[in-house]
Amino acid sequence: MKILVCISNVPDTTSKINFTDENRAFDTQGVTYIINPNDEFGLTRAIWLQQQEEATVTVATVGEASCEPILRKCLAIGADNAVRIDAFPEDGFYVASQLAAYAEKEAFDLVITGRESIDYNGGMVGAMLANYLEMPYLANCIQLEKEGESILLQREIDGGKENLKGKLPLVIGAQKGLVEEKDLIIPNMRGIMQARQKPLEVVTPIESEASSSIKSYEKPPAKGHVKLVDTGDIDQLIDLLQNEANAI
Repeated sequence: MKILVCISNVPDTTSKINFTDENRAFDTQGVTYIINPNDEFGLTRAIWLQQQEEATVTVATVGEASCEPILRKCLAIGADNAVRIDAFPEDGFYVASQLAAYAEKEAFDLVITGRESIDYNGGMVGAMLANYLEMPYLANCIQLEKEGESILLQREIDGGKENLKGKLPLVIGAQKGLVEEKDLIIPNMRGIMQARQKPLEVVTPIESEASSSIKSYEKPPAKGHVKLVDTGDIDQLIDLLQNEANAI
């Protein structure tokens, strides 16, 4: 089985976010980047399949050279190969087209993306990639097991969970639940040393155009001041909840 795990390089949620060029560009100065958490859940599941089914795991991202430390971490976690498509990820359409061009050539059996990235929360790359590859797509996937030639799947839906059975090839959108946070693989020294010897291929992007562009960024409004109410002043509390917070 050949598995492709699509990786997004995202800012750590503890990073301070700023913008430049009159709020038209994201300021990367001093920002720490991590593997997109939803992608990491998918990668961990792929490593389990690698161990159980002798699968080959390749990770791929669309990005510039600054993304390579994240790919090296994926190799240290256990991926066999890493691919960087040498282009700036302009939008979801562009990223999906680049990943699809690479995946078509390699004929992967299972393609794993994150449900969404934690920076833009677009949640579109997995579905568009599946469309390009003409494969079924399952979003919000929280269970994936191989049983003979069949794949047993479970996903979250409004109000519950849905159990499904399918066959490869397949694209899934991974999220927490596919594995739990406690099961995420932390690279050890041996894995880090081995990662240096594993291949990291740089691929030339295909001709493709973004279908959208960012006009500007805007931070959310600052939170208002906190009003403290004496524990014995119930009337004031009710008044504030009714007339200011509109909560009751």
